[in-house]
Amino acid sequence: MAQGVVGISGIDTRALTRHLRERGAMRVGIFSGTAAAADPAALRERVLASPQMTGADLAGEVATTEPYVIEPVGDHTNTVVAIDLGIKAMTPQRMAERGMRVHVLPAAATVEQILALNPDGVFLSNGPGDPATADLTVITALLERRVPIFGICFGNQILGRALGFGTFKLKYGHRGINQPVQDRLTGKVEVTAHNHGFAVDAPTDRISDTPFGRVEVSHVCLNDGVVEGLRCLDVPAFSVQYHPEAAAGPHDAAYLFDRFEELMTSAKKGQA
Repeated sequence: MAQGVVGISGIDTRALTRHLRERGAMRVGIFSGTAAAADPAALRERVLASPQMTGADLAGEVATTEPYVIEPVGDHTNTVVAIDLGIKAMTPQRMAERGMRVHVLPAAATVEQILALNPDGVFLSNGPGDPATADLTVITALLERRVPIFGICFGNQILGRALGFGTFKLKYGHRGINQPVQDRLTGKVEVTAHNHGFAVDAPTDRISDTPFGRVEVSHVCLNDGVVEGLRCLDVPAFSVQYHPEAAAGPHDAAYLFDRFEELMTSAKKGQA
């Protein structure tokens, strides 16, 4: 109490686990002090009155309001614009470690603002909310211009929607640091960190034709077969659903930042 941290007691955690296992993730309320003494039915109504995650547009609430720059460590290799949809501080740091200068822009950045920085690539960050609420105008414009794109988590979901795939809410979501994901390009199984409640609805058994060319599912979760990554075959874009930047680990997927570097370098060579 001295630190203002709420604790709970007197609850059968096994019964709660079974309840969630049958019904899926749901809203919850934890009440303390005088609020906890209220009528249980009234407390339940307060929980039910809180917004659901489906249809929630939250990225703008957690993104930076002002642009900022993370300078490269060592020699400058590429310039990246990172769209902040709820970005983690470690993400631009991972890119800076590879010589990238990273311009982090607010979630509402326009195509004109992005292109004015002459980026070699654009990064779509993680973030909260329902990807169905996202404005896809910027992403489709970048795909049309063949600007290299790398997205993670929420960025994977909105890239998928821009390519023409749907998204859906998982019953439980993927949480934690020990999620096995297979990179279908190499066959390697990675131990990965997840924190997402939505997923991309794309065929895992074939290459898909989209308005931007052919797209394949590059990564899958071995626990449940959920799509964990996309790779465009005709435009320079790819994404993953999990977190290769996880500061505390696991670090199995850190190579994806190298893959982004290679994608930008190849794109520049193709323009020469």
